[in-house]
Amino acid sequence: MARVARMKLGSQGLEVSAQGLGCMGMSALYGPPKPEPDMTALIHHAVRSGVTFLDTSDIYGPLTNEILLGKVKLYSSALFLCYWRLGKRPSPMPARCLF
Repeated sequence: MARVARMKLGSQGLEVSAQGLGCMGMSALYGPPKPEPDMTALIHHAVRSGVTFLDTSDIYGPLTNEILLGKVKLYSSALFLCYWRLGKRPSPMPARCLF
């Protein structure tokens, strides 16, 4: 299996995968939500390939992606960076990371 290259992000020494996993299509905006077992398998495949940058937003679902990522339990010694795009709020629920 090919490994995803790594790169520096910013000036503080943070290193992430050069390729990230966009999570928008998992729960919204491209038709109905995808089956949770399939999305869990996709996330695990990305992580095994070296992806450490997960792109999500609280508006997808809303909060559906964050709940899915929390269920996947990405426990390891690797750093995982979740990127949230904040702004529009479909509900008064606050964004929060579940893992």
